[in-house]
Amino acid sequence: MLFLAACGDDRRVVADDAPDQPLIAQDAAEPSETLAAVRARGRLNCGVHQGLVGFAYTDNRGQWRGFDVDFCRATAAAVLGDPNAVRFVPLAIGDRFEALAEGRIDVLWRNTSWTMGRDAGERLEFVGINYYDGQGFLVRRSLNLTSAAELDGARICVQSNSTTALNLADYFQVRGLRHEAVMADNEEAAREAYAREDCDAFTGDVSSLAAARTMLGNPQAHAILPDVISKEPLGPVVRRGDDQWSDIVRWTLNALILAEELGVTQENVDDMAASSSDPQVRRLLGVEGGFGAMMGLSDTWARDAVDGVGNYGEVFERNLGTRSSLNLARGLNARWDADPRGLMYGLPVR
Repeated sequence: MLFLAACGDDRRVVADDAPDQPLIAQDAAEPSETLAAVRARGRLNCGVHQGLVGFAYTDNRGQWRGFDVDFCRATAAAVLGDPNAVRFVPLAIGDRFEALAEGRIDVLWRNTSWTMGRDAGERLEFVGINYYDGQGFLVRRSLNLTSAAELDGARICVQSNSTTALNLADYFQVRGLRHEAVMADNEEAAREAYAREDCDAFTGDVSSLAAARTMLGNPQAHAILPDVISKEPLGPVVRRGDDQWSDIVRWTLNALILAEELGVTQENVDDMAASSSDPQVRRLLGVEGGFGAMMGLSDTWARDAVDGVGNYGEVFERNLGTRSSLNLARGLNARWDADPRGLMYGLPVR
């Protein structure tokens, strides 16, 4: 520094710990075509599963319910200020990416695994993980099985043209085990084949198997084996090239995760916005910082999302956890600071 000063260098030296300054609106990403389209039509077109208990399904009144459905509503609340401004588009596994690429949906919230081939090869962009899952096996308790290794020579129902079928083949090949894959066009067909006893086991994501078990005649007669044979990080997908829209979906998911960490709930969000002195809470809820402008949104975008559906923990418990028919433990989807620890980690809004 002394040498530079002696030479008349007028470059400034900035301390490494200097606080980051938020970008002004003019420096933010290019205006989003998707955001403009959503605002023009007054609703979000959200791709979801055709019918999977816990994640996306219609109740007896024809109302959409589920974990992914709530994230659709949170996105609509962040963008339009209204969690009900959503058109749900049910999509089969073979149609989901085409529907997104063609613009028939604005975002895909459909229990879709983030893989390199999809992210790098399909001109799509995964923008986060809302559920850490893994592939397992559903079997009849009467078989007295305790491990997937005991399925040597078994008939296994699986959905065709899916990563599930590929994982199944890899698992048995690596272990030198035999199996007969009973292919089905979709998850429902695979479950029905299992119910007819066309196969000895049904394989799929553990969360999907838990949902399938609730629809069998005697759910208690079936068990999910403890083996998890794959990593299935599930999350939202958008079209590549619309950076601002990617940010909106990514940070809406993150806002719900961070809200749980900070104790912000659907019930207390307004009180927290009005009275909290915690800078993290105040930035998240738009009281200070002006972060919404970076994404072309209102500063209350995160507050609106939490007010619409609750924080991540509330969404989980209502649809998948103790308050649901699935009764799934948080497991890897627990907060990073929970006991036991999970993988859910809220990125800082600052």
